Amino acid sequence: MSILTKILGDASTKFVKTTQGVVARVNALEGEISALTDEQLKAKTQEFKQCLGVISENSEAEKNETLDDILPEAFAVVRETAKRLLGQRHFDVQLIGGLALHQGKIAEMKTGEGKTLVATLPIYLNALTGKGAHAVTVNDYLARRDAVWMGQIYNFLGLSVGVLNNQTSYLYDPTHTDAEKDKERDTEGSFKVVHEFLRPCSRREAYAADILYGTNNEYGFDYLRDNIAHRPEEQVQRLDPLARHHFAIVDEVDSILIDEARTPLIISAPYGESEKLYGTFAQVARSLTKEADYTVDEKFKSISLTDEGITRAEKMLGVENIYTDKGIKYVHHLETAVRAKALFELDRDYVVRDGEIVIVDEFTGRLQPGRRWSEGLHQAIEAKEGVEVKEESRTFATITLQNYFRLYQKLAGMTGTAQTSAEEFLKVYGLEVISIPTNKPSRREDLGDYIFQTEAGKISAAVKKVKELNQQGQPVLIGTSSIEKNELLSAYFKKEGIEHKVLNAKNHEEEGNVIAGAGRQGSVVIATNMAGRGVDIKLGGPTPTPEEQEEVKNLGGLFVLGTERHDARRIDDQLRGRSGRQGDQGTTQFYVSLEDDLMRVFGSDRIKGMMGRFGIPEDEPIQNRLVSRALEGAQAKIEGFNFDMRKHLLEYDDVVSHQRQTIYDRRNQILLGGKTEIDEFIANATELLPIPDEDKERLVAGVNKKREELGEEKFVVLARQTILQVIDMFWVEHLEAIDYLRGSVRLRAYGQRDPLVEFKKEGLSLFKEMELAIFGNSLELLAKVEGELKTETVKVQEVHNQAELILNATNSNSKSNPGSAKAEPAKPHDKVGRNDPCPCGSGKKYKKCCGQ
Repeated sequence: MSILTKILGDASTKFVKTTQGVVARVNALEGEISALTDEQLKAKTQEFKQCLGVISENSEAEKNETLDDILPEAFAVVRETAKRLLGQRHFDVQLIGGLALHQGKIAEMKTGEGKTLVATLPIYLNALTGKGAHAVTVNDYLARRDAVWMGQIYNFLGLSVGVLNNQTSYLYDPTHTDAEKDKERDTEGSFKVVHEFLRPCSRREAYAADILYGTNNEYGFDYLRDNIAHRPEEQVQRLDPLARHHFAIVDEVDSILIDEARTPLIISAPYGESEKLYGTFAQVARSLTKEADYTVDEKFKSISLTDEGITRAEKMLGVENIYTDKGIKYVHHLETAVRAKALFELDRDYVVRDGEIVIVDEFTGRLQPGRRWSEGLHQAIEAKEGVEVKEESRTFATITLQNYFRLYQKLAGMTGTAQTSAEEFLKVYGLEVISIPTNKPSRREDLGDYIFQTEAGKISAAVKKVKELNQQGQPVLIGTSSIEKNELLSAYFKKEGIEHKVLNAKNHEEEGNVIAGAGRQGSVVIATNMAGRGVDIKLGGPTPTPEEQEEVKNLGGLFVLGTERHDARRIDDQLRGRSGRQGDQGTTQFYVSLEDDLMRVFGSDRIKGMMGRFGIPEDEPIQNRLVSRALEGAQAKIEGFNFDMRKHLLEYDDVVSHQRQTIYDRRNQILLGGKTEIDEFIANATELLPIPDEDKERLVAGVNKKREELGEEKFVVLARQTILQVIDMFWVEHLEAIDYLRGSVRLRAYGQRDPLVEFKKEGLSLFKEMELAIFGNSLELLAKVEGELKTETVKVQEVHNQAELILNATNSNSKSNPGSAKAEPAKPHDKVGRNDPCPCGSGKKYKKCCGQ
């Protein structure tokens, strides 16, 4: 702790002090609110809305108070409702957590402190505005569980609750039952899992609810789908821009906004058949040898081909010089195939399920079905594993989670582990991290690391320890870093006759039930990094009797044994946090070896030499502060490196984000607007287009003639369809051009030029050219198109086909001269090099003409 912090106090301590007055006001209201009847308590919601001016009564003038004005009473109302319906009363520290969330901060609350209940306070308060409040969870199960559990509070107080799940949406309805699901119970044991209280509904109905629970991916993908819609009724998120992204609380905020931040959400569709080259280069990669033919940098997760490796590949491919004879395409295929071989492991980075490669999230251990690595890597891994190589796809819409959640007017988050990433939360999202005190003092004992020379020695010692604890009846949760290690330990346990359950990406559907039962006497659970985030582990089991709880407490509570340190300290802290909830007893310890990835890559040779000199047996541990400090130093290095990488990616994505917002805003004006918006677009097109006056007059005359022929109403419909399709066509092309630019500007660093500056400059130039192309093609089409365009729902897979039809129907070179009928654009499927003469006959290079 710095001297300045000691003198002034840290931000969390200051925040807790400043909230004491508000907490006292909430507590002072408790007696008054408790005396209300159920009907009087329910009526408070309407009263609050009147105070806020959301609704008004003729008999009384609107007060137009702020949320902060009504906060103490609103919190008191939610607390009283929770007491009556759930038998749970918000502790003072939970009120403080609710205040942090309402103010748009991250509340760091330890496991078992009741984050789900805390969120009801700011969610109810902010939902009173009528603009909606979004709760973001890490998986579908938690979205359903929390909506049903906390939905009782909101429903009682007259607010509607929706749920977004993959493929399905629900509204909370306490009268809804489903006989098929009657016997299913959630891990808390207090209510049925889902269908009993959740009624299926449309996606749009779910978004119209006052409060909405869903996963980060569902919110993000709905946003992207809404922005490729061709009819207003196809959009599901709220149409009012101020209510679309009003307030959101992100649960497990570090997992969603940091761990998953590097993976963009992408809507794509097949584009052409996959090439046989992937199989060819997979065979080449198999024949190459590490060190001799290529080197691997595990710190930066990259590979470099040696001269010998390039020569060997050239002989196998039958080419003399891969760089000059086949160009960048073959080099890219070769490097990608070697990356797939050297850096991506089966059952660690991906699994093969039903003949498909399914990505495993490196931080949570969860499967990511539907996600695919880009730039041909996914196809290279498919070829490596001998499964069908899928068609290459074309991106129609994409956004990073970082930029999606920055759309919200007010964003907040909850997690048990945020302080180690406080700098990133503040710099990237403007979110301050506040550590909320625990309700009861922690009684968990965090033992020092046990360090072993070898992996085998570590596993042997871990099995011995687990067997010893299991014989005593103490529950044990073992954390592993991969599916492979998970299953290896399981095999050892079976050999030793230790009954256990395994939880990893292959059976993550059972996650809630397995983790919730991890506190039972004699329980042994092996879990990957996800370790049931968001699910409470109660000593004695999901619904323990006082006797069962006491028995496990007397045994020492839950013992958490980590078998490897993770790249990020947060993941280690999350695993430790499974033990010692709400003042319970518990113990945690990590078993690490010098052969673990973290020590192997980042550990010093001095430490390895020291262990060898002492002559310590491989299954005998030592506890050494020097080694522990080296581990923590390695983690800090990796965290810093990953932060820099995410920050670097965000700087590039911010360029695209601004362009995306401009296009989406313009697109929504056309989609949701009428004659005024169409006329404004046409006026802008004629003013901004650098074309000869005679061509401009011809286009304007053609558009006006079309308006007279069709009549105003039909013309507006036709213009809307035309403009939207042109925007979509050029935006897809622009995304590809930007992606290509992003890859190429990196090389400019060799010429002493800043790649980011170059990217911003050329990205802006490409965007301006695209805007002119959109205006020019729209005018040309509006002047020429005959009849009416199709009005049926436009599916994602159809976007490219329609774009191609427009291209072929447009008799112009959109960039150089939208008014000219001489240059006919090349078809998208023509194989033309970027620097080749354009086949349209304009005399320009393809990339400067129809390749735009």
